[in-house]
Amino acid sequence: MPHTFFAPDLAATSYTLPEDESKHAVRVLRLAAGDIVGLVNGRGGVYQAEVEAADAKRCRLRIVSEQQVPRRAYEAHVAVAPTKNLDRMEWLVEKAVEIGVDTLTFLRCARSERRELKLERLQKIAISALKQSGQAWLPVLSELTDFADFLPITDSATTFIAHLAEGERTAFSQVAATGAGCCILIGPEGDFTPQEIEAALTRGIRPVTLGASRLRTETAALAALHTMHVARELRPEALR
Repeated sequence: MPHTFFAPDLAATSYTLPEDESKHAVRVLRLAAGDIVGLVNGRGGVYQAEVEAADAKRCRLRIVSEQQVPRRAYEAHVAVAPTKNLDRMEWLVEKAVEIGVDTLTFLRCARSERRELKLERLQKIAISALKQSGQAWLPVLSELTDFADFLPITDSATTFIAHLAEGERTAFSQVAATGAGCCILIGPEGDFTPQEIEAALTRGIRPVTLGASRLRTETAALAALHTMHVARELRPEALR
């Protein structure tokens, strides 16, 4: 399998890698003229290209084939409060991209320990995971958003909140495939507050459970994402 590079601005029959990628291609991967590599643009475009000029500063490629991969038939959206330990969010981004997520929104909740979040490194991790996993669509990573501001822009019919408070909750696996898309809200390490839960329920967002175990924030987000995909595979009629 040829090495894959990210080419978001590819728009012609040739492409020149940025200097850092050119250096990696020529000096680390030892690519030479005539070698075949892969390219993805993050918008469904998958390409094969031949190295024309193996220059460590401007490695030029010639596109030899292209394919447009359609989006999946439903949107998988995870809205999660980032943990204090950023390494755990980096792990989540990597694994969520590998499994297949369309949108990853970061929530600022009342009990959130992390109040600020820079997306630059997380974007790089997402791109790396995209190339490694053979995905064609780069997910949207949304800026840190206040929980109260996020609720009004959700579709309550296909949005669910996973919390640990007392009360009736439906198994997420039973409802994850009931619409053309699905959004799951995952709270911070101290869980959502009663006020946040009530605000979500008032908007018609349904409470769900991910099982009997008490999961870490990043584990819950990944488990929910995987559940979405499994539910869709078991109920393909939900896509029609």
